[in-house]
Amino acid sequence: MLLVIDVGNTNTVIGVYENEALTQDWRIRTIRETTADEFNILARALFADRGIRLTDITNIVISSVVPSSVRILNAFCERYLGLTPVWINSASVKKLMPILYSNPNEVGADRIVNAVAAYEKYKRALIIIDFGTATTFDAISEKGEYLGGAICPGVMISSEALFQRASRLPRVEIFKAPERVIGNDTIESIKSGIIYGNAAMVDGMVDRMKLEMKTTPMIVATGGLAPLIAEVSNAIESVDLALTLDGLKIISRVL
Repeated sequence: MLLVIDVGNTNTVIGVYENEALTQDWRIRTIRETTADEFNILARALFADRGIRLTDITNIVISSVVPSSVRILNAFCERYLGLTPVWINSASVKKLMPILYSNPNEVGADRIVNAVAAYEKYKRALIIIDFGTATTFDAISEKGEYLGGAICPGVMISSEALFQRASRLPRVEIFKAPERVIGNDTIESIKSGIIYGNAAMVDGMVDRMKLEMKTTPMIVATGGLAPLIAEVSNAIESVDLALTLDGLKIISRVL
């Protein structure tokens, strides 16, 4: 079995592949102060709940944007699995995708993994939107080159800034878009601004990126809030919540 882990600033996504199929996956909070021993207890509990033993794992591939996770996960893998994990960076994907950033090492591992997965699946020009702690846009050429992209404050970061800075505005749940853009009370107005506002930002950014790419790319979204924004966005064509995990699996074939 292949164990893949994507460590984000807010959440860590874990997946297990068997014979190319994603058989199990979990989303947990990223805890920077955890230890290898604590992560082992959590992993064993998650795996046991799905009937998986740690000894079933034969390979591990990890991407991370949290530097402290390297020491923790290396210790976990070596101490409890007897395996050395492979960490994804720009050098890992040279065989799969040219990175045309001025400094390829600056591209986040999660963005590289998403790009590789999307191009492998669709084989065409793409704009990939990842709704994570930050909302990232990544442009892929028809030839499968990573062109670059944009990084914006994430939906939840923007929302928290609003609630913290505007003392009279209440914190609201944003799991569903309101029926109207023009809210008739404060809560509906906040929901509209956050959800429809982010969708409008997405649509506008996609239009600008298309002009620069001089082509008609497919627009693919991923990340926890992708389904919510995709419901009201005009640009998003497909939501793929397993994109990052699939990218780690694809990259594992050439490592």
